[in-house]
Amino acid sequence: MKETIRLTTAQAIVRFLDNQYVAMDGVETKFVEGFFTIFGHGIAVGLGEALDTDPGTLRVMQGRNEQGMCHAAIAFAKQSDRKRIIACASSIGPGAANMVTACATATVNNIPLLVFPADTFASRQPDPVLQQLERSDSLAVSTNDAFKPVCKYWDRINRPEQVMTALINAMRVLTDPAETGACCIALPQDVEGEAYDFPVYFFQKRVHRITRPVAPREELEDVAEVILSSRKPLLIVGGGVKYSGAGELLEQFAERFHIPFGETQAGKSACKSSHPYCLGGIGVTGTSASNHIAAQADCVIAVGSRLSDFTTSSKWLYPEAKIVTINNNRYHAYKMDAVKAVGDAKATLEALWKILEEKHYISAYTTEVEEARKLWDQEYERLGAIRYTGEDFEPIISARDPRTIPEFVKLTGGELTQTAALYILNHAVDPQATVITAGGSLPSCMQRMWRTDKRGGYHAEYGYSCMGYEVAATLGVKMAEPENEVYCVVGDSSFLMMHSEIMTAQQEKRKVNILVFDNCGFGCINNLEMTHGIGSLATEFRYTDGQKPTGDLIPVDYAMIGRGYGLKAYTCRTPEELAAALEDAKTQKQSCLFDLKVLPKTMTDGYDAWWDVGMAMTTQKESTQQAAKEVLEGRAKARKY
Repeated sequence: MKETIRLTTAQAIVRFLDNQYVAMDGVETKFVEGFFTIFGHGIAVGLGEALDTDPGTLRVMQGRNEQGMCHAAIAFAKQSDRKRIIACASSIGPGAANMVTACATATVNNIPLLVFPADTFASRQPDPVLQQLERSDSLAVSTNDAFKPVCKYWDRINRPEQVMTALINAMRVLTDPAETGACCIALPQDVEGEAYDFPVYFFQKRVHRITRPVAPREELEDVAEVILSSRKPLLIVGGGVKYSGAGELLEQFAERFHIPFGETQAGKSACKSSHPYCLGGIGVTGTSASNHIAAQADCVIAVGSRLSDFTTSSKWLYPEAKIVTINNNRYHAYKMDAVKAVGDAKATLEALWKILEEKHYISAYTTEVEEARKLWDQEYERLGAIRYTGEDFEPIISARDPRTIPEFVKLTGGELTQTAALYILNHAVDPQATVITAGGSLPSCMQRMWRTDKRGGYHAEYGYSCMGYEVAATLGVKMAEPENEVYCVVGDSSFLMMHSEIMTAQQEKRKVNILVFDNCGFGCINNLEMTHGIGSLATEFRYTDGQKPTGDLIPVDYAMIGRGYGLKAYTCRTPEELAAALEDAKTQKQSCLFDLKVLPKTMTDGYDAWWDVGMAMTTQKESTQQAAKEVLEGRAKARKY
């Protein structure tokens, strides 16, 4: 008879996770770092007992908001190239529901996230238990059913022995580069503490091998045929390049065949910004260099990209080009009627190289790439040099409400432009530093303006565009690379959504740098409203008149919030103050917060790109009618699918 050990369900989970490893290219890595948790009645005496009594080598860390701690775990996994994770556990009810957004963020971005929300009693004896969501149509439904559409794997453990197959299948998904995302294992409170005689072999060390499948020869030949018939191809560097570790190879591929490349948000920093074939961000938030070359391309080779609307400019940017995809996920590879090669980015590029080499292929570009880069360099320097000059100041984005900028200056004393602030930051940080950002106008500016030669030095969450990700993610990145400085670039509206994990960073003694760009509102969406004929509606931080927020701007002292957490805080109103604060922060041992008073309407504008939005097609407003006309014109020029 096989040897067994009697453990509770929760104890079995902890012991199993402590013995999981991944191996890629001969390098073995312990997969599970530990747990983030906020203990409530549904998890404290079940999983909590297991982590208190015998956590093994797993760390236990205290979150402040369930969504926030999951964002930190996502960032940790992302910055670890998906080879390490931190599991997250919550109580039943609101604690569980708070993790749903983070699970969606992980799944959209193909980042491994393992969550254990507590659940109602399997026995149903105490129903309705505290925080239980009761559904009269089915007693089997709980809050945790909300995880189903946003997770790649979902399970509920109603008997202790079920946890074995559940955990193995969760590992299957979490360690699969093509299908990874959020995995949810719901734990009924009574089952957490129930005991079972588990076979000892279940807890033996497991090594999950992350392999490099190469696309079939037939698919490689199909792809090569398209490229060989093209004169001006363009590479798109997606997140799959970064996670495959294919950045250096892609640079060499570009050099050998004279093919320039643009970057997605997820793919940025897989390759070096200084590389002569790097054109920077592409699409809606792209550079003039990328978008100009893309508009002329007769073949687009998307490597490891989901081909989102921002990357393709809503399928408008290169409507006539033939599309080639290299992706380990078959679903993504099929997009836009592409000629596909399904396989690992690095292994498939290597195989494709051999075929193109045999045919002596080289693109027809002469000086176009160099000229496009030169023009963008000039624009980059112009953006970095923009300064406030008084009432005659011309903002980058048209301010339809003429009172906004002078009112902001009078209220805050701020004279910083957003582009100048990013330029100063980019030149101040150490080359090995990592910058973190997420939804809003800042990722748009940074995909264009941020330059780094550190692979993985740019960490953006833009697949789900999840505001509130940034501060928590900065903790996760710092945990992944504790030896480097990390800088969080976050808008004031996103900071207000979630900054609770500052306390966890303090508790874990992790130095982070948080730059709050205060422009008194949701600047990105305010631009979207006003450039599409809508008024400035509920996007600026103004006092209400009883119906709409149309009064004076509301001042907030974010530096004081930082000091309240125990951070070294700076208020920066001018370029000189920001530069001095950044230098001083390098000497600090404690975390730092920078309150940047940044002029509204000073973010980067579009560069030869278009974005499809759902416009009102009947309206009394002439400005909206004109915007709707322009949207229809754009749709007519774009690919239909």
